[in-house]
Amino acid sequence: MNRDIEYRINTEISVTQFLQLLEQSTLADRRPVDDLACLEGMLENSNLTVSAWAGNELVGIARSVTDFHYACYLSDLAVASSHQQRGIGKALQKLTQQQLGPKCKLILIAAPAANTYYQNIGFEHNERCWILDRDSRIIE
Repeated sequence: MNRDIEYRINTEISVTQFLQLLEQSTLADRRPVDDLACLEGMLENSNLTVSAWAGNELVGIARSVTDFHYACYLSDLAVASSHQQRGIGKALQKLTQQQLGPKCKLILIAAPAANTYYQNIGFEHNERCWILDRDSRIIE
């Protein structure tokens, strides 16, 4: 792990810090950065957050929702562009996995450009994901 970076488990992160990190990474294009209430809810309702800090600056996050025993959905993995290619993203994922029970799977939806990254670090591709957008309804 990068010695200049401090990793923290479930430390408080402000909405402003989260928003700035999303904007400094590639995730801002796919997250509701214009809705601070939504971002705040995302932070407040995550039950596992691993963060990377360069001094007082948030430079990386792995934000998850999990039962700690069977499944962990890694909803956001973001590293500031200025700190990419240093192993921070991989360290965030390793620390996330270390918090989980021995049978707990790590699950995520990757941006198309990141598919080879996840494959190269050991993830298995799974085509069985289904998404129902909020404005869509279950068909009767």
